[in-house]
Order: sequence, then C-alpha cells, then structure tokens
Amino acid sequence: MNERALLRQMFNAAIQAAAPDEAVPKHLPMPPRGRTIVVGAGKAAAAMARAVERHWPASAPLSGLVVTRYGHGVEPLARIEVVEASHPVPDAAGQAAAARIMAMVQGLGADDLVLCLISGGGSALLSLPGPGISLTDKQAINRALLCSGAGIHDMNCVRKHLSAIKGGRLAAAAAPAPLVTLLISDVPGDDPSVIASGPTVPDASTLADAKAVLARFAIEVPSAVRALLGDPAAETPKPGAAVFAHTQTRVIATPQASLEAAAAVARAAGVHPVILGDAIEGEAAEVGRVLAGIARQVAVHRQPAPPPCVLISGGETTVTVRGSGRGGRNVEFLLSLAIELGGIPGVAALAGDTDGVDGAEEIAGAIITPDTLSRAATLGLNPRASLADNNGHGFFEALGDQVITGPTLTNVNDFRAILITAA
Repeated sequence: MNERALLRQMFNAAIQAAAPDEAVPKHLPMPPRGRTIVVGAGKAAAAMARAVERHWPASAPLSGLVVTRYGHGVEPLARIEVVEASHPVPDAAGQAAAARIMAMVQGLGADDLVLCLISGGGSALLSLPGPGISLTDKQAINRALLCSGAGIHDMNCVRKHLSAIKGGRLAAAAAPAPLVTLLISDVPGDDPSVIASGPTVPDASTLADAKAVLARFAIEVPSAVRALLGDPAAETPKPGAAVFAHTQTRVIATPQASLEAAAAVARAAGVHPVILGDAIEGEAAEVGRVLAGIARQVAVHRQPAPPPCVLISGGETTVTVRGSGRGGRNVEFLLSLAIELGGIPGVAALAGDTDGVDGAEEIAGAIITPDTLSRAATLGLNPRASLADNNGHGFFEALGDQVITGPTLTNVNDFRAILITAA
C-alpha cells in the first residue's frame, strides 16, 4: 500500500466534497421579480460567485460584490465583482469592500433579493470597524487573539462586537428585502452565527461576553474599543429581531460531509475508516498527543478497529504562540503526533487545512511517516525544539514532506487522517 498516495487521495476528496461548483447550484433560490444583489466574503467567495453566475438565468438581473483572500480570486466575472483583501489580519481593501457591500444592500424592496455567499475567512475579509474605532484598533486586537490560543467562538464573539457589518448587521442593513445566505462551514458545530462572524444571522452573544473574552486572554484594549464595548447601543441584533423576518440560511457544505468523502476513498482502498469527530478543538499539540494514544491503541490492541484502518477527524485546533518559527495548527499537530508516536511502524498521517493555507503560509499541511524522526535526525533537526519554537513549516520543509495544494477556493476547516496499516 502506498500510504502517502492514499492520504493525499483522501485529502483531495475532502476538498472536492466542499467545492462551490458542487455545492452552490443545488441551493440557489429562484430569481425574484426585481433585482438580485450578490454579496459575500470568505476564502470560497469568488468560486461561489462564479458558480452563481454559471447557473443564474441570463435574463434575470444580477449584480454584486464579494471579497476573498489575496490569491483566492477567479477569472473576472461578468456580473459580480470580486475584490481581494488580507487574511487573517484585515486591511484597508477589506474595509472598503465591506463599506461598499453595506451600501449595495440598502434601499431594496420586497421584490428584490439579497444573495449572500459566506465561507471561512469572512471575519477578517469583511472588516468594517464599529463606531469610534479604527482599522488599526481591529488589527491589533485580531493579531493578539490569533496568538492567544483563543478558539474561533471566542474570537468571533469579539469580532462581531467591534464590527459595523458582522453579528447580523448586514441583515439589518438589507431589511426589508428578502435575504438568502449560502454558507460553507469552517467551524465546529456548523453554527451560522460563528461562520465569518454571522453577518446575516442573529447574535446571541453580548457586549459583556466580548469583554470577558478580552479579559480572559489578557488582550490589551484601546480606549476607543473599551468605550464601544461599554455602549448598550452597540449591541448586535438578537434572535427574534424584526430585521430577520425575511431571511433564510442554508449551510451547503460542512466538515462532516468532507470527512465522509474521505472515508469513502479509504473504504474503496480496503481500509476501514473511523471518523472520530468533525469538531475536535483544543491546543494542536495536545490534540496530537491524544490522537497518538488512540493510534497506539489500534496498533497494539486493535481497538477501536483492527488495522488497516484510518482515524479521520476535523475541527479547528488552536496554537498559543510562544516561539518565533513558521508554524500553523496542522503542522503543530503533526510535530506533536510524530514525537508521541516515536516512529512506531505502520503509522502515517496527513493534516492540512482544506483552504490550502495553514497559518499564514501558502502551505496546506504535511505528512508524517514512521521514518520522519530518523530522517529529521540525519538532517540535524530537533522535532521538540521545532515544536517549542512553533516552527512546523520549517521542520517539514526541510524534510520535503509539505502538502502544497495552492488555493483550493473552499474552506471546511482542518482535515486529519492517521493511517495504521500494521499491528
């Protein structure tokens, strides 16, 4: 069995299951009597917009704007403009696009339609600072949260309350026009209010919750941000608010569906798939240690399944940055996994981000094999030192074991597969 090839085939199947060209057409609404305005944000936004154009009737009015990450655009579209901006830290291009989107959806009526295309990464890409705060303020807090070890729910709680567009505010601007949101989920639990910080759905979190997150992770808060979070008028629209009376939300691609697609590839290769979960969270290194223990149980005791089998999981781990290396949560997980496995025979693994970007690097992830540690030693690489320095990308680059896909134009979070072929 070619373990590397099988792991890559599984990863490719997971990505393909969430491809916008596959997911968008079957969920498109009927054209309205009036205009259709397409807006959106995320790493898949450009590909989603392309799928809309390809399947929208030529005679039906269609226009709009979506914003995606630099390098994640598509060929110029005929009716929907695509703008590229910065991720994971917002920039002025994203701010300008968000302001234009807010202007586009206002003044529409009951015969019009707003079609919103949302995918992971939208929180940073759709950045419109709330009253009184600057883009610089948002950038500083965003950077601090990214390095703090905060989970996606906590980060997005803060982002919603510092934004003039997220946390349901885009829906409020579009009302009373009907609004349909198509979502590609990149968050544990597929909660629409968390995906891209929920610009078109109600927000149950509060200003007090956002302040508590910042305090818990000891994030320095500028005075303007403190003032905004202390203003009751800055609260987000809540469940049951009238602005959501004519909204529909459809989750069209999920991490679970991608895990199941990968499982089908394994099954066809004669390998028993065990899906551990689509919403595994926690520090990446800790998750690596836990899953190494499960892999050992399979190899030694043939539980929870006998080899050959593959342990498949998804979700979004976190990394509390303490070093100065080139890292991402998937390579951090793999470094920890390799160390804990200690080179036991018959175990290989792949971990990667389905958008093709792990951390800030244009690298999806990496692969480990039973000889990873021995090859590293030959090259003078110290895996424990690399882990302590958060230098997973540097470690796997030296070994030639990086997984590079380029922008996949979708995003259903992290994919992990541990293949055990011998007991």
